Amino acid sequence: MRHSTWAAVFILLLVGLVYLLDSVLMPFVAGMILAYLVDPIANKLQQWGMKRPLAVASVFVVLFLLLAAALLILIPLIVSQIKQLGEVLPDIFTWVENRLAPQVLEWTGYDVRAELGNVKTALLENWRDAGGYLAQALTSIGRSSAAFVTWITYVALIPVVTFYLLLDWDHLLANLADLVPRHYARDTARLAKRCDAVLAAFLRGQLLVMLSLGVIYALGLTLIGLNFGLLIGVVSGLVSIVPFLGFIVGLGVALVVAFFQFESWWGLVGVLGVFSVGQVMESVVLQPKLLGDKIGLHPVAVIFAVLAGGSLFGLTGVLLALPAAAVIMVLLREVIERYKNSELYGEAKLTNAESPNRLDHDRDREIP
Repeated sequence: MRHSTWAAVFILLLVGLVYLLDSVLMPFVAGMILAYLVDPIANKLQQWGMKRPLAVASVFVVLFLLLAAALLILIPLIVSQIKQLGEVLPDIFTWVENRLAPQVLEWTGYDVRAELGNVKTALLENWRDAGGYLAQALTSIGRSSAAFVTWITYVALIPVVTFYLLLDWDHLLANLADLVPRHYARDTARLAKRCDAVLAAFLRGQLLVMLSLGVIYALGLTLIGLNFGLLIGVVSGLVSIVPFLGFIVGLGVALVVAFFQFESWWGLVGVLGVFSVGQVMESVVLQPKLLGDKIGLHPVAVIFAVLAGGSLFGLTGVLLALPAAAVIMVLLREVIERYKNSELYGEAKLTNAESPNRLDHDRDREIP
């Protein structure tokens, strides 16, 4: 069999295994991604003189403390603000129905109150029932002992898999590189470095940018006294995985909340100031320092990869979407680069380059 045939068979088998073992692979894929994200920290501690097991254990202690702080401090505050937002929604709809809808009717002749009532009823019912749905889901999991044990096992496996993968990360990469046919070893190593640069720029760099923007937005909105400032800041930081989307969504929601809360221009100015500071920090500090000149994934590629992965393979597909998209993008760039260096592209380029000279020569011959 030819090399390309072996590669196609290997890819088909890999996709088939992912499809068949979808429910089992989730903790292993999550652990692999976590190990990839924190491996540079463990390597840095190892360079400072720590043994590899001690460096990995230190990383896990820091991650545990951060997770515990988020669970004990941030999550209760966010849940509280979500409940407060659900209580404020009726007042917002009342204002829109009594003040904004008549103005829209006067300006456009279109009455939005009928549609507004349907939206209000559906939104408030779903908002109120969201906690009930979650409770029912947890109850159903609790009633089924097998499902409960499986869920607990998967959650518990993630840190275990992450620990062992992180402990032997360099050896695993070396063993995988040793399995590559020697004829393709150089090209494979070069492409692997490109894939790592893309993933590092997007996963590590973009996640740090998202975290930093979330902190800036949440802290700034809270300091100006905006209601739901923490919730809006966290959501804006998470949505910032797509450039400018977090800024647009967060600014729009914050301006609406400030308009109803402060009823003056100063609240709107404060919100604009917070998001302006966030954008300046992202452009001047965060992007150059955390991402540098590395090329990450295009926002459209990110959205498509996540949706396609979730549709094909569920949660496992969502976790594998970005690494797979990075590999595909690097391979496509390699194909385009080889095409541009090929004789086919070179002949076309030469023909195009010679065509102006030919036109000039023909014009000279026409001049008497």
